[in-house]
Amino acid sequence: MSRNEMFSSRWAVVLVGLGMAVGTGNIWRFPRIVAENGGGAFLVAWVVFLFTWSIPLLITEFAIGRKTRQGPIGAFAALNGPGSAWLGGFVVVTTVMIMFYYSVVTGWALKYAIAAGSGILGDVDPESFWSEYSESFWQPSLFHIVSIGTAGLIVSRGITNGIERASRILIPLLFVLLLCAVVRAVTLPGAVAGLSFLFLPDFSEFVNYRMWLEALTQSAWSTGAGWGLLLSYAIYVKKSEDVGGQAIRIGIGNNLASILAAMAILPAAFAVLSPVDARAALAGGNIGLTFVWIPRLFSEMPAGEYLLPVFFVALFSAALSSLIAMVELASRALIDRGMPRQRAVRMVIVVSSICGLPSAFSLAVFENQDWVWSLGLMISGSFIALAAIRYGVQTFRKQLVNTQAGGMQVGRWYEWCIAYVVPIQFVAMFSWWMYQSVVVYEPEEWWNPLQVLSVATCVVQWGVVLIALRILNRRLLSRDSAGRATLRV
Repeated sequence: MSRNEMFSSRWAVVLVGLGMAVGTGNIWRFPRIVAENGGGAFLVAWVVFLFTWSIPLLITEFAIGRKTRQGPIGAFAALNGPGSAWLGGFVVVTTVMIMFYYSVVTGWALKYAIAAGSGILGDVDPESFWSEYSESFWQPSLFHIVSIGTAGLIVSRGITNGIERASRILIPLLFVLLLCAVVRAVTLPGAVAGLSFLFLPDFSEFVNYRMWLEALTQSAWSTGAGWGLLLSYAIYVKKSEDVGGQAIRIGIGNNLASILAAMAILPAAFAVLSPVDARAALAGGNIGLTFVWIPRLFSEMPAGEYLLPVFFVALFSAALSSLIAMVELASRALIDRGMPRQRAVRMVIVVSSICGLPSAFSLAVFENQDWVWSLGLMISGSFIALAAIRYGVQTFRKQLVNTQAGGMQVGRWYEWCIAYVVPIQFVAMFSWWMYQSVVVYEPEEWWNPLQVLSVATCVVQWGVVLIALRILNRRLLSRDSAGRATLRV
């Protein structure tokens, strides 16, 4: 594959961007969070944070990748000087650590798509099926390896023949499947109660600070903003690409997928159960909701046996498209050091296959890694903002974002968001989750790094990574990148 290979069109950029952004969090987390946090009121807060956290960071990533033509490590060095490579290194490590267990989730979705499509899932007790599968030694490991191998095979084929071609299949398929699920759900008797809950805000919820923080967290996690994924894809866009317009399209498209998922789940839940029971069932947690309760829900619906495979194929499509982006980011870090693409991808797949096994074997390890590195994404997002701040947000906007006379011109609201709003939101969101750990999750042993959801386990793991990256800062760069002057255009 040519090092200068590019995505073929603006439509292709939107599709791969949506593939990066739309993942399992849109389909299995969003309906639960909406149900727990006031329905329509949550949607309002969630849209606010789309434009004050997610889209500003997506714009920043897109602009950095398009200009520097390097992954996060080299991009930070080019933007802020070689001494900043370790900040980009943390972005890479955070997403790679997520990739190790995200491939396990992708494997779960693949297993359930096969089981649902063959009719096996509809004939068994969902809780027993999940227990038997998750407690198995070999099944989660096998599907994890198949998933990471599939993503790697696609990435190894290059940008247009691999990533773009897969996105042209997976993303339209995902939206078609979600629309099919929505049509079935909203035509159920009693579905209007679920739609009313989803779209009609209860204004009393707006004083609930928890609802706002949950909305901010959902936006931060589900759009891919701050992951470094869009930065890595933007390496392959044409210089004429519209930064602001494409980032906004990707952000809005991601939110549309989340709303479709909620429209498929909430009306069905309210149609089958009472409003109180529906909200209680939806609060069953990500894993419980997706792999236990949803199969049970669809088994009670008219024609639910047809909707069940639709849901899990959609879930697998979303998971695989995001996993592809993670493999590309990890591979790009090696490619920037001079390693050929094929060799880089093979190394990523071998390491990921091994490092994902602990999460495949143990749900406790999975939950710990999800806790540590999903919170690490908040730090990663703040580093992306910091890169633009250190460069000078006004200069960044004028020289790296608004470069096309015919494209969307991003206004000064972007400067305010990156310089002030994103840092304030980061402090509020990060502090709240640390508070949750101390007060709710691990009140007795929040200081113990061996506890799954403790503050200490985060601090220790982040600390080890940050110290190592800072010490190895110069070695993170290729010789060419290490000697390159700070980017000024």
